[in-house]
Amino acid sequence: MVQADEAVAAADGAPAPPAGGRRWLDPRRGWVTAGLAVLTALLLACHALVPNRWGNLGSLLETFLPWLGLAVPVLLAVGLWRRSATALTAVLLPAIVWLNLFGGLLTDKGGGRGDFTVLTHNVAAANSDTAGTLKLLNGSGAEIVALEEITPGAVATYTAGLAARYPYHAVRGTVGLWSTYPIGDVHEVDIKIGWTRAFRAEVTTPQGPLAVYVAHLPSVRVKSESGFTAGRRDHSAQALGDAIEAEQLKKVILLGDLNGTMNDRSLAPITSQMRSAQGAAGDGFGFSWPASFPMARIDQILSKGKLTPTDSQVLSSDGSDHRAVTATYRY
Repeated sequence: MVQADEAVAAADGAPAPPAGGRRWLDPRRGWVTAGLAVLTALLLACHALVPNRWGNLGSLLETFLPWLGLAVPVLLAVGLWRRSATALTAVLLPAIVWLNLFGGLLTDKGGGRGDFTVLTHNVAAANSDTAGTLKLLNGSGAEIVALEEITPGAVATYTAGLAARYPYHAVRGTVGLWSTYPIGDVHEVDIKIGWTRAFRAEVTTPQGPLAVYVAHLPSVRVKSESGFTAGRRDHSAQALGDAIEAEQLKKVILLGDLNGTMNDRSLAPITSQMRSAQGAAGDGFGFSWPASFPMARIDQILSKGKLTPTDSQVLSSDGSDHRAVTATYRY
Protein backbone atom coordinates (compact mmCIF):
# COMPACT_ATOMS: atom_id res chain seq x y z
CA MET A 1 0.00 0.00 0.00
CA VAL A 2 2.85 2.40 0.82
CA GLN A 3 4.46 1.67 -2.55
CA ALA A 4 1.15 2.44 -4.31
CA ASP A 5 0.86 5.77 -2.46
CA GLU A 6 4.42 6.62 -3.44
CA ALA A 7 3.67 5.91 -7.11
CA VAL A 8 0.49 8.07 -7.10
CA ALA A 9 2.31 10.89 -5.34
CA ALA A 10 5.14 10.80 -7.85
CA ALA A 11 2.67 10.96 -10.76
CA ASP A 12 1.09 14.10 -9.31
CA GLY A 13 4.39 15.83 -8.69
CA ALA A 14 4.31 15.53 -4.89
CA PRO A 15 6.76 13.96 -2.46
CA ALA A 16 5.96 10.45 -1.30
CA PRO A 17 3.97 10.17 1.93
CA PRO A 18 5.70 9.16 5.10
CA ALA A 19 6.11 5.46 5.78
CA GLY A 20 3.48 5.60 8.48
CA GLY A 21 0.75 6.36 5.91
CA ARG A 22 -0.83 9.32 4.12
CA ARG A 23 -1.19 12.66 5.78
CA TRP A 24 -4.77 13.98 5.53
CA LEU A 25 -4.97 17.09 3.36
CA ASP A 26 -1.28 17.15 2.63
CA PRO A 27 -0.49 20.48 0.86
CA ARG A 28 2.40 18.85 -0.98
CA ARG A 29 0.09 16.72 -3.12
CA GLY A 30 -2.41 17.53 -5.87
CA TRP A 31 -0.56 20.14 -7.89
CA VAL A 32 -1.64 18.69 -11.22
CA THR A 33 -5.27 18.69 -10.07
CA ALA A 34 -4.86 22.26 -8.80
CA GLY A 35 -3.42 23.31 -12.15
CA LEU A 36 -6.40 21.85 -14.00
CA ALA A 37 -8.74 23.71 -11.65
CA VAL A 38 -6.96 27.01 -12.31
CA LEU A 39 -7.09 26.36 -16.07
CA THR A 40 -10.84 25.69 -15.87
CA ALA A 41 -11.36 28.93 -13.93
CA LEU A 42 -9.34 30.87 -16.50
CA LEU A 43 -11.36 29.44 -19.41
CA LEU A 44 -14.59 30.41 -17.65
CA ALA A 45 -13.47 33.89 -16.64
CA CYS A 46 -11.51 34.77 -19.79
CA HIS A 47 -13.46 32.95 -22.50
CA ALA A 48 -13.70 36.18 -24.48
CA LEU A 49 -9.91 36.12 -24.84
CA VAL A 50 -9.83 32.72 -26.53
CA PRO A 51 -9.21 33.69 -30.17
CA ASN A 52 -11.54 32.87 -33.03
CA ARG A 53 -8.84 33.04 -35.67
CA TRP A 54 -8.09 29.31 -35.29
CA GLY A 55 -11.20 27.33 -36.13
CA ASN A 56 -13.50 29.71 -34.21
CA LEU A 57 -12.36 28.10 -30.97
CA GLY A 58 -13.66 31.02 -28.92
CA SER A 59 -17.21 30.68 -30.23
CA LEU A 60 -17.09 26.89 -29.85
CA LEU A 61 -16.06 27.25 -26.21
CA GLU A 62 -18.76 29.84 -25.58
CA THR A 63 -21.45 27.65 -27.13
CA PHE A 64 -20.96 25.01 -24.47
CA LEU A 65 -19.51 27.23 -21.73
CA PRO A 66 -21.92 26.19 -18.94
CA TRP A 67 -20.79 22.59 -19.31
CA LEU A 68 -17.32 23.50 -18.06
CA GLY A 69 -18.95 23.46 -14.64
CA LEU A 70 -18.92 19.66 -14.79
CA ALA A 71 -15.17 19.84 -14.21
CA VAL A 72 -15.76 21.12 -10.67
CA PRO A 73 -17.24 17.93 -9.12
CA VAL A 74 -14.71 15.79 -11.01
CA LEU A 75 -11.77 17.83 -9.74
CA LEU A 76 -13.31 17.92 -6.27
CA ALA A 77 -13.55 14.12 -6.23
CA VAL A 78 -9.93 13.81 -7.36
CA GLY A 79 -8.82 16.29 -4.70
CA LEU A 80 -10.61 14.33 -1.99
CA TRP A 81 -9.18 11.05 -3.25
CA ARG A 82 -5.70 12.55 -3.26
CA ARG A 83 -6.33 14.16 0.14
CA SER A 84 -4.80 17.34 -1.21
CA ALA A 85 -5.41 20.67 0.51
CA THR A 86 -3.86 22.41 -2.51
CA ALA A 87 -6.25 20.79 -4.97
CA LEU A 88 -9.34 21.33 -2.82
CA THR A 89 -8.50 24.99 -2.37
CA ALA A 90 -7.90 25.46 -6.10
CA VAL A 91 -11.23 23.82 -6.99
CA LEU A 92 -12.95 26.74 -5.27
CA LEU A 93 -11.79 29.02 -8.10
CA PRO A 94 -13.78 27.48 -11.01
CA ALA A 95 -16.74 26.91 -8.67
CA ILE A 96 -16.87 30.60 -7.74
CA VAL A 97 -16.41 31.81 -11.33
CA TRP A 98 -19.08 29.42 -12.65
CA LEU A 99 -21.57 30.53 -10.01
CA ASN A 100 -20.81 34.16 -10.82
CA LEU A 101 -21.53 33.53 -14.52
CA PHE A 102 -24.47 31.16 -14.31
CA GLY A 103 -25.74 31.04 -10.74
CA GLY A 104 -28.49 33.54 -11.51
CA LEU A 105 -29.96 31.15 -14.09
CA LEU A 106 -30.56 28.43 -11.50
CA THR A 107 -33.52 30.15 -9.85
CA ASP A 108 -37.00 30.39 -11.32
CA LYS A 109 -37.61 34.05 -12.18
CA GLY A 110 -40.92 33.57 -13.98
CA GLY A 111 -44.54 33.35 -12.96
CA GLY A 112 -45.57 37.00 -13.29
CA ARG A 113 -48.63 38.31 -15.10
CA GLY A 114 -48.26 38.82 -18.83
CA ASP A 115 -50.21 40.30 -21.73
CA PHE A 116 -49.27 37.83 -24.47
CA THR A 117 -47.14 34.74 -25.11
CA VAL A 118 -44.85 34.05 -28.06
CA LEU A 119 -43.35 30.78 -29.27
CA THR A 120 -40.56 29.81 -31.64
CA HIS A 121 -39.84 26.35 -32.97
CA ASN A 122 -37.53 24.88 -35.58
CA VAL A 123 -39.97 22.21 -36.75
CA ALA A 124 -37.25 20.43 -38.79
CA ALA A 125 -37.49 19.58 -42.47
CA ALA A 126 -37.36 15.89 -41.54
CA ASN A 127 -40.03 16.16 -38.83
CA SER A 128 -41.18 12.64 -37.98
CA ASP A 129 -44.45 13.67 -36.33
CA THR A 130 -46.07 16.73 -37.91
CA ALA A 131 -49.41 15.94 -36.27
CA GLY A 132 -47.72 15.90 -32.86
CA THR A 133 -46.05 19.22 -33.61
CA LEU A 134 -49.38 20.80 -34.57
CA LYS A 135 -50.93 19.51 -31.34
CA LEU A 136 -48.03 20.98 -29.37
CA LEU A 137 -48.34 24.38 -31.08
CA ASN A 138 -52.12 24.62 -30.78
CA GLY A 139 -51.99 23.68 -27.13
CA SER A 140 -49.13 26.01 -26.20
CA GLY A 141 -51.32 28.97 -25.28
CA ALA A 142 -49.15 31.29 -27.37
CA GLU A 143 -50.74 34.15 -29.31
CA ILE A 144 -47.77 34.50 -31.70
CA VAL A 145 -45.96 31.50 -33.18
CA ALA A 146 -42.82 31.52 -35.32
CA LEU A 147 -41.69 28.43 -37.20
CA GLU A 148 -38.37 27.74 -38.88
CA GLU A 149 -37.20 25.12 -41.39
CA ILE A 150 -40.59 24.71 -43.05
CA THR A 151 -40.29 22.82 -46.31
CA PRO A 152 -42.40 24.04 -49.27
CA GLY A 153 -44.49 20.91 -49.10
CA ALA A 154 -45.23 21.39 -45.39
CA VAL A 155 -46.49 25.00 -45.62
CA ALA A 156 -50.04 23.93 -46.46
CA THR A 157 -50.02 21.34 -43.66
CA TYR A 158 -49.03 23.87 -41.01
CA THR A 159 -51.36 26.54 -42.37
CA ALA A 160 -54.35 24.22 -42.32
CA GLY A 161 -53.42 22.70 -38.97
CA LEU A 162 -53.05 26.08 -37.26
CA ALA A 163 -55.91 27.95 -38.99
CA ALA A 164 -58.50 27.49 -36.26
CA ARG A 165 -56.28 28.90 -33.54
CA TYR A 166 -54.19 31.30 -35.64
CA PRO A 167 -56.21 32.99 -38.42
CA TYR A 168 -53.36 35.31 -39.47
CA HIS A 169 -50.12 34.07 -40.95
CA ALA A 170 -47.19 35.01 -43.18
CA VAL A 171 -44.60 32.72 -44.72
CA ARG A 172 -41.43 33.79 -46.48
CA GLY A 173 -39.02 31.15 -47.68
CA THR A 174 -38.58 28.53 -44.97
CA VAL A 175 -39.76 30.66 -42.03
CA GLY A 176 -43.29 31.59 -41.02
CA LEU A 177 -45.36 33.49 -38.48
CA TRP A 178 -48.83 32.58 -37.20
CA SER A 179 -50.83 34.86 -34.94
CA THR A 180 -54.15 35.40 -33.22
CA TYR A 181 -53.54 39.12 -33.90
CA PRO A 182 -53.50 40.80 -37.33
CA ILE A 183 -50.20 40.72 -39.25
CA GLY A 184 -49.15 43.42 -41.69
CA ASP A 185 -46.19 45.20 -43.30
CA VAL A 186 -44.30 41.97 -43.98
CA HIS A 187 -40.96 42.22 -45.74
CA GLU A 188 -37.96 39.97 -46.11
CA VAL A 189 -34.73 40.63 -44.25
CA ASP A 190 -31.59 39.95 -46.26
CA ILE A 191 -29.23 37.94 -44.07
CA LYS A 192 -26.69 37.45 -46.88
CA ILE A 193 -27.18 33.77 -47.69
CA GLY A 194 -28.87 33.98 -51.08
CA TRP A 195 -32.35 32.81 -50.09
CA THR A 196 -35.00 33.84 -47.58
CA ARG A 197 -34.67 32.67 -43.99
CA ALA A 198 -35.69 35.87 -42.19
CA PHE A 199 -38.45 38.47 -42.36
CA ARG A 200 -39.99 41.28 -40.38
CA ALA A 201 -43.71 41.78 -39.72
CA GLU A 202 -45.86 44.18 -37.75
CA VAL A 203 -48.28 42.47 -35.37
CA THR A 204 -51.16 44.55 -34.03
CA THR A 205 -51.72 43.46 -30.44
CA PRO A 206 -54.47 44.87 -28.19
CA GLN A 207 -51.73 46.86 -26.44
CA GLY A 208 -50.30 48.33 -29.63
CA PRO A 209 -48.07 47.51 -32.62
CA LEU A 210 -45.17 45.14 -32.27
CA ALA A 211 -42.30 44.51 -34.72
CA VAL A 212 -41.67 40.77 -34.92
CA TYR A 213 -38.59 39.37 -36.60
CA VAL A 214 -38.48 35.68 -37.53
CA ALA A 215 -35.06 34.29 -38.41
CA HIS A 216 -33.18 31.08 -39.02
CA LEU A 217 -29.45 31.80 -39.19
CA PRO A 218 -27.14 29.43 -41.10
CA SER A 219 -26.14 26.20 -39.42
CA VAL A 220 -22.72 25.64 -37.87
CA ARG A 221 -20.61 22.50 -37.89
CA VAL A 222 -17.61 21.15 -36.02
CA LYS A 223 -15.12 19.67 -38.50
CA SER A 224 -11.73 18.16 -37.78
CA GLU A 225 -10.08 19.94 -40.71
CA SER A 226 -11.60 23.40 -40.23
CA GLY A 227 -12.85 23.61 -36.66
CA PHE A 228 -16.10 25.40 -35.82
CA THR A 229 -17.40 26.50 -39.23
CA ALA A 230 -19.55 29.48 -38.30
CA GLY A 231 -18.51 32.13 -40.82
CA ARG A 232 -21.81 32.29 -42.72
CA ARG A 233 -23.76 32.36 -39.46
CA ASP A 234 -21.62 35.24 -38.22
CA HIS A 235 -22.19 37.32 -41.38
CA SER A 236 -25.92 36.69 -41.15
CA ALA A 237 -25.94 37.73 -37.50
CA GLN A 238 -24.39 41.06 -38.43
CA ALA A 239 -26.99 41.64 -41.17
CA LEU A 240 -29.86 40.74 -38.86
CA GLY A 241 -28.47 42.92 -36.10
CA ASP A 242 -28.23 45.86 -38.50
CA ALA A 243 -31.87 45.40 -39.54
CA ILE A 244 -33.08 45.29 -35.94
CA GLU A 245 -31.02 48.35 -35.04
CA ALA A 246 -32.70 50.27 -37.86
CA GLU A 247 -36.22 49.24 -36.78
CA GLN A 248 -38.55 52.23 -36.33
CA LEU A 249 -41.06 50.66 -33.96
CA LYS A 250 -40.12 50.93 -30.30
CA LYS A 251 -41.17 47.42 -29.27
CA VAL A 252 -39.36 44.58 -31.03
CA ILE A 253 -39.28 40.81 -30.60
CA LEU A 254 -36.93 38.40 -32.36
CA LEU A 255 -38.02 34.76 -32.64
CA GLY A 256 -35.87 32.12 -34.22
CA ASP A 257 -33.17 29.53 -34.45
CA LEU A 258 -29.99 31.59 -34.27
CA ASN A 259 -27.66 28.58 -34.22
CA GLY A 260 -25.80 30.20 -31.35
CA THR A 261 -26.09 30.93 -27.65
CA MET A 262 -26.23 34.20 -25.76
CA ASN A 263 -22.61 33.63 -24.70
CA ASP A 264 -21.33 33.41 -28.28
CA ARG A 265 -19.49 36.65 -29.11
CA SER A 266 -20.34 36.27 -32.80
CA LEU A 267 -24.00 36.98 -32.07
CA ALA A 268 -23.13 40.27 -30.36
CA PRO A 269 -24.63 42.38 -33.22
CA ILE A 270 -27.97 40.96 -32.06
CA THR A 271 -27.54 40.13 -28.38
CA SER A 272 -25.87 43.43 -27.46
CA GLN A 273 -29.09 45.32 -28.21
CA MET A 274 -31.69 42.77 -27.10
CA ARG A 275 -32.76 41.04 -23.91
CA SER A 276 -33.10 37.29 -23.50
CA ALA A 277 -36.47 36.12 -22.16
CA GLN A 278 -34.82 33.02 -20.69
CA GLY A 279 -32.16 35.03 -18.90
CA ALA A 280 -34.69 37.49 -17.51
CA ALA A 281 -37.63 35.24 -16.65
CA GLY A 282 -36.62 31.62 -17.15
CA ASP A 283 -35.84 28.69 -14.87
CA GLY A 284 -32.46 27.12 -15.58
CA PHE A 285 -30.52 27.25 -18.82
CA GLY A 286 -33.46 26.58 -21.14
CA PHE A 287 -31.47 24.30 -23.43
CA SER A 288 -33.40 23.54 -26.62
CA TRP A 289 -31.09 21.45 -28.81
CA PRO A 290 -30.76 18.56 -29.50
CA ALA A 291 -34.28 17.58 -28.46
CA SER A 292 -33.32 14.14 -27.17
CA PHE A 293 -30.70 15.53 -24.76
CA PRO A 294 -30.59 19.35 -24.91
CA MET A 295 -27.08 20.74 -24.49
CA ALA A 296 -27.39 24.33 -25.77
CA ARG A 297 -29.99 27.04 -26.16
CA ILE A 298 -29.75 28.02 -29.80
CA ASP A 299 -33.47 28.79 -30.19
CA GLN A 300 -33.94 32.30 -28.90
CA ILE A 301 -36.66 34.75 -27.89
CA LEU A 302 -35.21 38.24 -27.54
CA SER A 303 -36.84 41.63 -27.06
CA LYS A 304 -36.04 45.31 -27.38
CA GLY A 305 -37.92 48.29 -25.99
CA LYS A 306 -40.42 48.50 -23.15
CA LEU A 307 -41.41 44.84 -23.04
CA THR A 308 -40.99 42.94 -19.78
CA PRO A 309 -40.49 39.15 -19.92
CA THR A 310 -42.51 37.50 -17.16
CA ASP A 311 -42.02 33.83 -18.01
CA SER A 312 -39.94 31.57 -20.26
CA GLN A 313 -40.42 27.85 -20.90
CA VAL A 314 -39.01 24.97 -22.94
CA LEU A 315 -41.74 22.65 -24.20
CA SER A 316 -41.67 18.87 -24.47
CA SER A 317 -40.06 17.19 -27.46
CA ASP A 318 -42.00 16.37 -30.62
CA GLY A 319 -40.94 15.13 -34.06
CA SER A 320 -38.25 17.81 -34.44
CA ASP A 321 -34.62 17.74 -33.37
CA HIS A 322 -35.25 21.04 -31.56
CA ARG A 323 -37.58 21.84 -28.69
CA ALA A 324 -40.04 24.70 -28.90
CA VAL A 325 -39.50 27.60 -26.50
CA THR A 326 -42.02 30.16 -25.28
CA ALA A 327 -41.96 33.50 -23.47
CA THR A 328 -44.67 35.64 -21.92
CA TYR A 329 -44.41 39.43 -22.03
CA ARG A 330 -46.03 42.36 -20.29
CA TYR A 331 -46.28 45.77 -21.96
